[in-house]
Parts: sequence; structure tokens; C-alpha cells
Amino acid sequence: GEAPVWVHTVMIDARAFGPIRSLEFSESILMATSKVLGVRARPALSLLLCSLAAACAARESHAGGSACLGDLDGTSEVAAADLSILLNAWGSADPIADIDASGNVDASDLSMLLGSWGKCGPTLPIEVELAAVTASSYPWATHFDCVNRDDLLVIRIDPIRFSDLVGQSFEAFIIENRSALDWETNRILVDVRGYSEEVWVGATLESSTVIMNIGTVVQPGLGDSPGRGFDLVIDVDRDGLLSSGDLIDGLGDGAGFWFMKDTAGVGPHAATTIASYDVNDPDILDSMELERIYYPSDIATLTPRPLVIISHGNGHNYAWYDYLGTHLARWGYVVMSHQNDTVPGIETASTTTLEHTESFIAQMATIGGGVLNGHIDTHRIAWIGHSRGGEGIARAYDRMFDGTFTSPNYVIGDIKLLISIAPTDFLGTNVADPHGVPFMLLYGAADGDVCGCPDSDIPDSFNVFERASGMRQSTYIHGADHNDFNCCGTNDFAGPAGTALGNTEVQDVTKGATLAMIRRVIENDRSTEEFLWRQYESLRPASVAATTTVINEWRPATANVVMIDSFQTNSATTTSSAGELVTFSGIANVIEGVQNDNNLTFTWATTDPFNGATRGRTTDTTRAFAFNWTTASAMTWTVPLASRNFTTSRFVSLRAAQGSRHPNTVALLGDLSFTVVLTDELGVASAVSSNTLAGGVEEPYQRTGYGTGTGWQNAMEAIRVPLSSFIAGATTIDMTRIASISVRVGGTDGSAQGRLVIDDVQVERE
Repeated sequence: GEAPVWVHTVMIDARAFGPIRSLEFSESILMATSKVLGVRARPALSLLLCSLAAACAARESHAGGSACLGDLDGTSEVAAADLSILLNAWGSADPIADIDASGNVDASDLSMLLGSWGKCGPTLPIEVELAAVTASSYPWATHFDCVNRDDLLVIRIDPIRFSDLVGQSFEAFIIENRSALDWETNRILVDVRGYSEEVWVGATLESSTVIMNIGTVVQPGLGDSPGRGFDLVIDVDRDGLLSSGDLIDGLGDGAGFWFMKDTAGVGPHAATTIASYDVNDPDILDSMELERIYYPSDIATLTPRPLVIISHGNGHNYAWYDYLGTHLARWGYVVMSHQNDTVPGIETASTTTLEHTESFIAQMATIGGGVLNGHIDTHRIAWIGHSRGGEGIARAYDRMFDGTFTSPNYVIGDIKLLISIAPTDFLGTNVADPHGVPFMLLYGAADGDVCGCPDSDIPDSFNVFERASGMRQSTYIHGADHNDFNCCGTNDFAGPAGTALGNTEVQDVTKGATLAMIRRVIENDRSTEEFLWRQYESLRPASVAATTTVINEWRPATANVVMIDSFQTNSATTTSSAGELVTFSGIANVIEGVQNDNNLTFTWATTDPFNGATRGRTTDTTRAFAFNWTTASAMTWTVPLASRNFTTSRFVSLRAAQGSRHPNTVALLGDLSFTVVLTDELGVASAVSSNTLAGGVEEPYQRTGYGTGTGWQNAMEAIRVPLSSFIAGATTIDMTRIASISVRVGGTDGSAQGRLVIDDVQVERE
């Protein structure tokens, strides 16, 4: 045209820049550069920039990448601010803007800046699980979220995934938990201990696991929560900021880890007790009108508190639960324990629970002179019941579910949680039914009353548990009897000599488990969840003895589960409930069926393959899978095509129990171990032993009776393996295309022999 054409050559040195990020250039850049090069340069410059953007390959982000040339303001991004700095220094020898160190800020510096436009290296800090506990075999550390005061916190940096960090040391920071928004607005690293620690990235997973000092310098717990959340940061570039290339555990709204108070210990509040209050309600039998009430002494200063109702069992007393009422009040809850009409049966017990809840809410303005008025959140209610009271609360909920009971003061949606302690099962299927409300069962293996015996369904507490269709948890305590759960009931211990725990220890377990479940369900407090499912050998309330055996069983809400095999449908052993192929190698006596011991004894018999299973009546539908082995064996479930992307999940899990009194169980008495294997569509496999969880499938409680032999109920427990364990060491398995899940036993994969009952093979989201 009329003006001379400018030809400007840009050279990009690959040695300096590496692979070039795809570029985006806005009109503002063209306007800014035009001020320097002249308006006639715009068409040529525009063409040049578009050509660069089209020709450049996308740059791969990598851990610990260095800042790119052109990042003049140190933000790890070349943007308009950097361009402005360069243009303002045009023609000078400013060392910041003189990118090519030529002594003059000119077109060469401009071209280098534009060639690096965008984020430098990783666009964000790298979010990765760091907090862990040590493991005795691959992957040498398991990523968990909870740490007790006296437990070891370790950090593990995968030396394969972060190979560019191997052989180097970095600063590790423990930061008070920040939300994602907080991290956006404040990236300054301030360690809560007053100092950071040096961590070394070794060449192996083992050598990259480092113990962090926390228990002696930081207090656990925060307010009414027993957990105090922290984020972990590895400051790769040592700039004291959370920046690109740094590693962080806890970047989102969840904590990197929780530092825990003793969940069975004293809470942050003093507690006040109203020893006896008479509701004087004509709808309640006159002899059943008394209540005992516990609440935080500083309730006037608190936001409205959730309400916990305790319904005692037959022959028990409403004043026998001070240990639990006081404990929960000290952690910020209002608790009411009431007289319960249990003698006629479960129906009257359920009525008493329903009516006492209604009367208590109606009389809040007068109870204790009105001290509770306006301070109870009646839309967050938990019911706790013991024995007949434990079945009674399930029946009460069922009556509200069926619409046969309604109240002007509360609705079914206000009942957020049921906790049954050794409940009876008089009413049976479809009546003693928690439905989909979160449900917890506490049970003692030495119970001499509601015994879990094979000759009757009435004392089989797990029948009620198995009917719960929502989030559910069981806490099964070896050496606990029926009245260890209250202060003053008859000693009915029925276990082996020397295994009795006594009231104090059982009540410590109960206090810790109950608080954990209430916090998790009613407060959505994630800090307590691992106390509900981790192996007790790995995590327990601090005041509970290490010698106390407790088995945790856990199932999250079904919305968070991808079910591989529930064994509820497709009863052929070679077909999963998802309709996919199941294969076996080496295992014997494979069977699917209802978890119901089909005779009157616990004596092992081949005609009773679910011997020891007291988890359902013949009218219940709780099904499972059983097998035994004496050689290296495996079973494999095919994963449905639509469910093969495991990257959005956190665990692969199942629940399992040893078969009581089976010859293989008796021959190798002790915790049973196995290996879980994931295999992708290309046949690449990764295997993790159940031993990495710090405990295997617990041996049956060695109680005798009901036939020959030793061993009580089949005690199911949760086995949840973090998916991060399968990719440790950067195995080449493709977690977006997992084709199968296997359980291997015998040989090098686990216990040499045994009998297992397995149920609910699934993949779980957070």
C-alpha cells in the first residue's frame, strides 16, 4: 500500500524456552505494541502473532517448572502487566526489562516476552495428597486425613511423579486450613508451628516419606469440633508463597489433614444437668413422663444446638446414661433421656420416643425456667436407643415414614440420625426399619442378653442394621456386654474369661464413636469420618486402650457409590449385580445367599455356608458372597464400561468377615489379609495389600456356645483402599479405564488359607 511494509523476524530459542505454550493475544496487546512500533506495524504484527499461536504446540505443565522469560513481575504469568513494564522501559538498559541482557530494551526483548505469553510452567500450585501414615509394604505410606495428637504425621512426595524434585530438599509448611477463596486472596505461607521443616525427596517411595513434627507444638481441635484442619505445602521455589509448581494438600475447601482431639475426652463446654423433669403430658403414660436433661452451661451464648434424645431399654432407667448425656453436652449438644414404656413391647417404646420428642419441643419455654428456649435447633434431631429402645427408635422412624404418626412440632426430615445400641428385632422386616436415614449400630460381642445367637431372630441386632438403606456405620466391640453401655444394668458378660472390657472402656469407645457419627452427620464435620471406618489398629479415640478390639463397618450415602457388586441381584456367582462377568481361580465352595445362619448352632457344617451370619431373617434380603481357599486364589469383577473412570473417586472398597468356626479360620487364627488389584483395559495392573491399612479382617470373637467350636458372629468390617495407593510410584495403570477389580488371597497375596464373606464391592467418591 501507501506505507512501507515492515518485516520483523522473531527467533525463539528452544533451549531457553522449551516447548512453547499455545498463545493468546488480545487487542490490548496489539494496541500497546503499536505505540512503540507504529500504527503501520499492526497488520504485520497481528499476522506474526497469529502465526506463532497456530504453530506452537501446547506446553506440558510440570512440577517445579522455572519462571518463564518475560515474567517481569514475578507472578508466574506473562501478561499485560509485564508488557507494560517492558514498554515503559523501552530504549533503556533496565535490567528487569532487558530480557536478552543486550544492554537495551528493544524489539528483541519484546519478541521474547510475547513468545512466553501466558502462564509459566504449571498454571496453579499442584494439588496432591501429602499427609499419610506409614505402611509396611508398597506403597509404603497410605494417604489418610486424620492424625491423633500422639500419632505420627508423615509427608510422602512421589519421586516418580515428581522426578524433577528427586535429590533436592524443600521447605514444608503446616498452614491453618484455608478455603479455596482464602488461598486466592492470601498465598503467604505462615507455619502454625512458627517454623517450616526441610523435607528431602529421595529416589524411592520409602526414602521420600518424612515424619513431620506437630504433636508437641500445635493444639488439636477447633471450637466444638474435635478436629482442627491444616493444609500442607511444599514450597518448591522457596519464595514463602503458594505459587506455581508448589505442592499442596488442602487447596480446596477441605483440609489437607485433621489434627484430632480425643473424641472420647472432655469437650470445650461445661455441662449442666436437670436431674428430673416431668413433662406431664396426657399422651404419655403417667409412669413414663420423667426426663433427664443435659446441656452446655454456656448455652445462652451459643447458636441453636442440635437435640439428642436417648430411649433406654427394658429393665433399664433413663438416669443410667449420664456418661453419654454429659459427654455430648460438653461437645455442644442438648440431650434428653426419657422414661421409656418398653415392657409391653416395641410399639409402646416407639410411641414414648415420639411423644417425648414432641413434648420436649413444646415445653422448651418452661424447661429449666426457659434456659433452653430459643437455643435448640429442632430441625436437627438425633435419636439414640438401647436394646428395646434401640429397636423402638427404628420403629418410631418407620411410623413417621409410613405416615402413621405425625406431630405438630417436628417432621420426619428433622430426624437426621438414628443410633441403636444392641437393638432387639421383635418386629422384623419392614417394621424395625431405619429406611434411608443415617444409621449407627453399637454392639458388644459379649452381649449375654441381645446375644446375636443363631436360634432366634429377636436378639440379632445386625438385622436392623442391614435394613438401613442410607449412610450407615457399625461399631462392634469385643469384650463388651449388653449393660456396659449404661451405668447400672446387670452384668451379663458372656465372653471368654479375661476378655471383659468393663463399663469404663466400653463407654469410652461409645462416647468416641457416637460423637464422631453425630458430628459427621448432623454437622457435616468431615474431621470425624475416618474414626467411623478406618481400621481401629490405625485410628482410635486417644483414651481407648490399644489392646481394645473394635471393628468398624461403614457405607457412605449411596449417591457417592458406584456399585460393582452388591450381590442383591443376579444371584449366579459368575454374574455381578451390575450384570458383568465374575471369574474365579483357585477358590472353593463359592456361594451367594442371604446372611442368615440356617440352623440353631454355630457349629460349622457344609450345609450351612453362611454359618455365623446373624445379619438378616429369612424374610430379609441382605445377601453376600462366601468362599474358602488353601492355595493362591483370586476372584475378579468386570467393571461396567460406563463406570471405568476412577479418577473422580477416592476409594475402592468392600466389606468382609471371616467365616466363624470354619476349619480354615480355626487353623490360621488371627487377622486375615488379602490383596486388591486394579487392572486397566490394556492389562496393566496395580496391587495393594490390605496390610497397608494397618489391620486385616479381624478374627471372630472367641466366644463359645451354641454348638461345638469357638467363634461368634461373622463380624463384617469396612476395607477401604485409597485409590492414590494404586498410582504411587507413577505406575502406568490408566485410572480412566479400569477394566476389573480383583481380590487375591494365598501365596504372596495374603493369608495362606481362610474363609471370607464379602459384600458390597464398590468404588466410592469423597
